[in-house]
Amino acid sequence: MTTTPTEPRHLRKTAHRTRRHLPRRRNWAGGLAGWIWLVIVAVPLYWTLITSLKAQSRYYASNPLVPSADPTLENYRLVIESDFLRYFVNSLVVTAGAVVPAVVFSFMAAYAIVRGWRIRGLRAINGLFLMGLAIPLQATVIPVYLIIIKLHLYDSLLALILPSIAFAIPLSVLVLANFVRDVPKELFDSMRVDGATEWTTLWRLAAPLTRPAILTVTIFNALTIWNGFLLPLILTQSPDRRTLPLALWTFQGQYGVNVPAVLAAVVLTTVPLLVLYAFGRRQLLSGLTAGFSR
Repeated sequence: MTTTPTEPRHLRKTAHRTRRHLPRRRNWAGGLAGWIWLVIVAVPLYWTLITSLKAQSRYYASNPLVPSADPTLENYRLVIESDFLRYFVNSLVVTAGAVVPAVVFSFMAAYAIVRGWRIRGLRAINGLFLMGLAIPLQATVIPVYLIIIKLHLYDSLLALILPSIAFAIPLSVLVLANFVRDVPKELFDSMRVDGATEWTTLWRLAAPLTRPAILTVTIFNALTIWNGFLLPLILTQSPDRRTLPLALWTFQGQYGVNVPAVLAAVVLTTVPLLVLYAFGRRQLLSGLTAGFSR
């Protein structure tokens, strides 16, 4: 019988402590690149904020990167008095009216695709959703416009909601299906043994376990639809149907642009997005990184 000599425990502890206290090599190149990228991102934000506080008459006469000596909120007052609340409500209605149905339908479709993968029809539907990812919005503008005209929905908020739902579904189904597929099969089997229906299993088992993915998809779709510009430009005409991105044209005149007012409108438009990200940041990050931890 042979024995393998083992290292004494105190020597192993000493080696572990030595490795733990070894100086780490600093990634100077990575740190420098990070600071450069921070400056690239921060300078436009800084310029937007300080310019929104400048008077229009002094915008071209001053250094663009130097804050105004007498900042003013006149630009924000002008934006708010220019039907900003109406545009804000329109954007809110379009975003909520498109995101909620899209996420609910996508979650149910993802659950059906994962649970019924052996059914040929569901596999064909999944392939149809994947094909939707390859079709850009710009390539469907004319067909969507003609469909909206035929449905007599032109120049209405519903004309913006329906196409937004359709374009949000493919990516949402793909993301949610991957998360539903990671739920252990034993949990579904135990729910079936307990007599639960597929509907109960969907909302009481799959939904709580995939909540980070649902919130991630919700936030991503909300940001995309809130910032949408092409569909409101093509499918609406009346000023009272404008959304916030399209309403920025209000401050563009025939011979010039009120740049401080435009940037004040940009700041006010970005505030809801910052609030949404602040409340959903943790769930968003956990949803984005969950696939790497499995």
